[in-house]
Amino acid sequence: MQASRQEIIMNFSTPPSDDDLLVLARNAIANFPDEFAAFCKDIEIVIEDFVDEHTESLLEAEDSYEVLLYLQSGSEISPGIERTNSSENDVLRLYRRAIIDYWAETQEDLAELVTRIIFEEVAGEHEYTAEEIVDMINTHL
Repeated sequence: MQASRQEIIMNFSTPPSDDDLLVLARNAIANFPDEFAAFCKDIEIVIEDFVDEHTESLLEAEDSYEVLLYLQSGSEISPGIERTNSSENDVLRLYRRAIIDYWAETQEDLAELVTRIIFEEVAGEHEYTAEEIVDMINTHL
């Protein structure tokens, strides 16, 4: 019987690249529970080294290593400015250097870390409570 979860084995002699994180993020989303499939159907994933100053300020972060990712609605021209008509996709921005720093601190499996932070962001954006998110992570991930 084939496992329903795809395993990726990565050994890093250098820090994970943008492409490595992109593969992990796509795999994470592909393995989300069915109830999240609609939320992530057309999501665009972008990998950047650090959060930009405007978004960092918007999120009230104290430094750029504090922001691991940001889910920007496709209906926004820029954070906080809505379009009236939009066919743009949502954009999930992952901040590579902050994720690597967090990964080094926690020593979690990188794939599991990326899966969890994306899941928490998507669920939070769709107004799931913190308790519901923890329950779903424990059940599904």
